[in-house]
Amino acid sequence: MRHTPLTICLALALAMTAGCKKDATTPADTAPTASTAPATAADAQARIDEHSYAQPDKVKVKDLALELKLDFDKKQLAGSATLALDWLDKGATQLVLDTRDLAIEKVLGERADGKWEDLKFELAPRDPLLGSKLTVQMPQRNARVRITYATSPEASGLQWLTAAMTEGKKTPFMFSQSQQIHARSWVPLQDTPSVRFTYTAHVLAPKDTMVVMSADTDPKAARDGDYSFKMPQPIPSYLLAIGAGDLVFKPVGPRSGVWAEPTAVDKAVAEFADTEKMIDTTEKLYGPYRWDRYDMLLLPPSFPYGGMENPRMTFLTPTVIVGDKSLVALIAHELAHSWSGNLVTFSTAKDAWLNEGVTSYVENRIIEDLYGRERADMESVIERNELKEEFTPENTALQALAVKPGVLKDPDENLSSTVYTKGAWFMQFLEQRIGRAEFDAFLRGYFDHFAFQSISSKQFADYAKANLLDKYPGKVTQAEFDAWLYEPGVPSTAPQVLSARFDAVDAARKVWLDTGSLPAASLTGKWTTQEWVHFIEGMPKTLAQEQLAALDAAYHFTGTPNGEIAQRWYPLAVRSGYTAANEAISAFLQRVGRRKLIIPTYKELVKTPAGLKLAQDTFAKARPGYHPITSTTVEATIAEAAGGKPTQP
Repeated sequence: MRHTPLTICLALALAMTAGCKKDATTPADTAPTASTAPATAADAQARIDEHSYAQPDKVKVKDLALELKLDFDKKQLAGSATLALDWLDKGATQLVLDTRDLAIEKVLGERADGKWEDLKFELAPRDPLLGSKLTVQMPQRNARVRITYATSPEASGLQWLTAAMTEGKKTPFMFSQSQQIHARSWVPLQDTPSVRFTYTAHVLAPKDTMVVMSADTDPKAARDGDYSFKMPQPIPSYLLAIGAGDLVFKPVGPRSGVWAEPTAVDKAVAEFADTEKMIDTTEKLYGPYRWDRYDMLLLPPSFPYGGMENPRMTFLTPTVIVGDKSLVALIAHELAHSWSGNLVTFSTAKDAWLNEGVTSYVENRIIEDLYGRERADMESVIERNELKEEFTPENTALQALAVKPGVLKDPDENLSSTVYTKGAWFMQFLEQRIGRAEFDAFLRGYFDHFAFQSISSKQFADYAKANLLDKYPGKVTQAEFDAWLYEPGVPSTAPQVLSARFDAVDAARKVWLDTGSLPAASLTGKWTTQEWVHFIEGMPKTLAQEQLAALDAAYHFTGTPNGEIAQRWYPLAVRSGYTAANEAISAFLQRVGRRKLIIPTYKELVKTPAGLKLAQDTFAKARPGYHPITSTTVEATIAEAAGGKPTQP
């Protein structure tokens, strides 16, 4: 997933927030077995998921079969989930599942003779974060259990948009966001990344609606309201995904393409034209792409994240489409998850860096290969500057890559700079010390060794010791490795990245601040989004009204269609009391629901009475089009400033 906001996850996101060796040439059309049990008691403890009621050490879900009907009027998915079970504990007679706001109608167990019988079940009271534990009594230890249920219109993992909220204005739209623990709001299951399962789905929808899933969605499928899907590779619950609306498909390569509303698909195809090259690049570095197809679903602007790496069907924000491919690092990131995250998965949220940090490193390598070292270095500098801002003495407990048990009250409390930027920085440190060719071989072996498994930081550390530290003695000490993994902050051994193009931006900014002389158009006319971002980020905390007006007159920052620039410009405008931007700020916050882009502005607005009023009025208008995850975050931001308490999810 790319990217969580900087520090907002710490207290505001109350709604949210890979074993034995595998054959290196596992074919993509084979369903590999799920991860084996951890080898030691210590590792078993490390794998305990504090954010799930499930007991996968006793019984584990190995396959899911969904039968669902999609109802836009009710804002509901209703039907059944049939779970195939692997009983691991000979004494276990209960199945414990995660749910949130699901109406459970009945639970059936399949007998040895193939007939189904009613099973006793209990739905516990709702916990604000974890939802309701569903306990099913299974004295016969049935091989399969079928749960008939319906979702709530307020399901935290689903967003329902009216036709008026879409770009085409003709057909309603629905999409899921299951990470971190939102799959339980639309499917009763073991909602923990430590459990992987295959799945099939049969979905009925209105005939004018196209349905896609994180499975074998056929680009040539007829839009007839009756859809079937199969995912033969085992995935964790957070990668379970569904989308529905007025969708059409256009290819960008032989095994990749875009699903989008008709009015948006051509722009997306043009922006994402390099996707197939990205796949080829990553395969050369780290081995075969094992998910058959890599398609993308372009979502409405309300999508709360930049992208979500659902296998075979990445979900993407339209804010990445700016016409010059300057933001396609997002595509590189979500594609990289096909190796780091989807193929080799973190076993609990305590190990989120194994997904996001390794992925961010691979993303940067893709960008370097396709667009050059300069572009990759600029991306790194921007990320590391944000890390310096986010890391404070107050959040040192969340600055270690391997977070201690009990620290993450919410699975999305992870600091984004820790799991993304510090994780990628750690990988670059190892690459530079060991050597690029040797480190590439290590990563490729790592992806093969743990393919289709969920692993802990300890398992990564053990594998790295055997295959890096011991294999290349004298390159990295155990103490240096452990400092990166277990200590807060950034170690003094961190390699530094410089950008000559950013040096030129810094010089131009300084001249303007010192003399009032704006950079020449011959210079700024060649600037990329990354350079404009760096230009604004390096400004003083506030500027005079005349300075902001001069920048606006020259560069038209207010009203910019580029969300990355807006994310930096509008907070600066608010801090500086530049009310001339208020109308555009309100319009931007109503149009976009991507949290990374809008929360910095909300956080600045609520610091003054007038700004708080603008934030409240804007949120009241924007809320119907926001995803529940975004709404909860904004509501908490406003409530904290107003002295109230946010509504619990």
